[in-house]
Amino acid sequence: MMQTLETDVLVVGGGATGAGCVRDLAMRGIRAVLVEKGDLTHGTTGRYHGLLHSGGRYVTKDPQSATECAHENVVLRRIMPHCLEDTSGFFVITPWDDPDYGDVFVANCRKTGVPVQEIPVAEALRREPALNPRISRVFEVPDAAADSFLATHSNALSAREHGALILTYHSVVDLLREGDRVVGAVVEDLRSGEHRPIRCAFVLNAAGAWAGKIAAMAGVTVTVIPGKGTMVAMNHRMVNTVINRCKLPADGDILVPIRTVAVIGTTDVHVPDPDVYGIEPDEIQFMLDEGEKLVPGFQHYRALRAWAGVRPLYKDQDVASDRDISRTYKLLDHEQRDGVAGLLSIVGGKWTTYRMMAQEAVDEIARKLGNTTPCRTHEELLPVPPTEAPGHQASATPRLMFWMGKPLADVEREHAYGDLICECELVTKARVQAAIDSGAANLDDVRRDVRMGMGPCQGGWCIYRTAALLFEQKQASGLTNANTNAALLHFLQERWKGLTPVLWGDQLRQARLDELIYVGLMGAHRLREHAEQGGGLVTDHPAVATEYVKA
Repeated sequence: MMQTLETDVLVVGGGATGAGCVRDLAMRGIRAVLVEKGDLTHGTTGRYHGLLHSGGRYVTKDPQSATECAHENVVLRRIMPHCLEDTSGFFVITPWDDPDYGDVFVANCRKTGVPVQEIPVAEALRREPALNPRISRVFEVPDAAADSFLATHSNALSAREHGALILTYHSVVDLLREGDRVVGAVVEDLRSGEHRPIRCAFVLNAAGAWAGKIAAMAGVTVTVIPGKGTMVAMNHRMVNTVINRCKLPADGDILVPIRTVAVIGTTDVHVPDPDVYGIEPDEIQFMLDEGEKLVPGFQHYRALRAWAGVRPLYKDQDVASDRDISRTYKLLDHEQRDGVAGLLSIVGGKWTTYRMMAQEAVDEIARKLGNTTPCRTHEELLPVPPTEAPGHQASATPRLMFWMGKPLADVEREHAYGDLICECELVTKARVQAAIDSGAANLDDVRRDVRMGMGPCQGGWCIYRTAALLFEQKQASGLTNANTNAALLHFLQERWKGLTPVLWGDQLRQARLDELIYVGLMGAHRLREHAEQGGGLVTDHPAVATEYVKA
């Protein structure tokens, strides 16, 4: 048992909401520690479709969420322009949609404060020629594409600059309770196995889909319904605008352009455990079929990868289906609700509303602590992490939104053509090294920091290069060959999980090429015995990663 750590507030969960909370706390001068069982964005935040909501999706069925999204859309554009691409968004009526819903949609946009204008179909097709020419009406809203990885790291960097402590790979194993009050937690360092008590005035449960599990440690019930959403990335950016079906929310009705790809999503399937779920073939086929209604020929594009995230849907009343559960958020004060002081839970919500959620939670904690410092997170620009500007001041304040040519422009400006580690995502050696220097403990951490391995080859060419850099920079701190092998195996296995559901056509050929590189040439399938001898593991989990499964 390590020495007890003392703080004012312990934040549980390293997703968007948790990072937003710890930043807000630190900016108000409140001592704060954040713990996350994996890397930042390891959970739902790193597994969604990358949409900055205008609110249009919810104007009819969930008007409160629509208003919240519309408000925060403006705020996030102001404080994190480097994390957003201003794609705009179309809501289109296809031949499969109710033509009368268009007027209802516009009226409800007006009621909820979502900016909207109808544009001529000809104008929409001029801007997006791949769109279905049979669409009958088009409404434009201020949707955008978002980099949730970068945004979370920017929040974390700001929190650290204001004095917060962030502990990744630290899992809460118990909440400390004295009588009717929670006074802290015991966390386990998953890399060393050591346990550390953290005592605090308040525990803020921002664990998303896992919030119910955390609350149960204090003997209180929080009903979070894990709603699995499956998405498919297509290896082509066939549209430059977010495309929504103009109808009530359903599966497979959003197409989001993100960097060089387009993501079709999403399903909404209840799963009993946020850690245990799969991706079914019929889900993939359904996504491809629905994509065809938006972009004719959609199924002929190359499906690059499939993945799923688990929505933290808070259920406080009976509903017919998960789609009927509000996407708004709820702050639970367990002293008032359950008679257990020192514990608050922030549940539900959307990525777009993370900052608003954090502000409400921290307002309440500040009130309880007698802190009168107002929230400033809606006013101050988020800093740029060193992974985005290696060699420059980390907290340089950006003024421009992301644009498609930026990665290439950065390479050209730095004359870094010969230093590319990941050609697909234009990731340079300097950016990978910056990620490792900033605390990336394994290859999946590096991926989340700089998008290495997320392109068409899914790491075929960049994994071994990045593994070499990881070893070179970490061996002084005890990283061994066996540790590096374990990291490489783990990353291959993680990439494989997303490839398995889409193995046909060109993607199957790519997987076969990757197999020839890592199994046929490098003998990666023989590395497991060496990885198991390594000791201090660098994978996402305390167990050694399983060996690479051949195509």
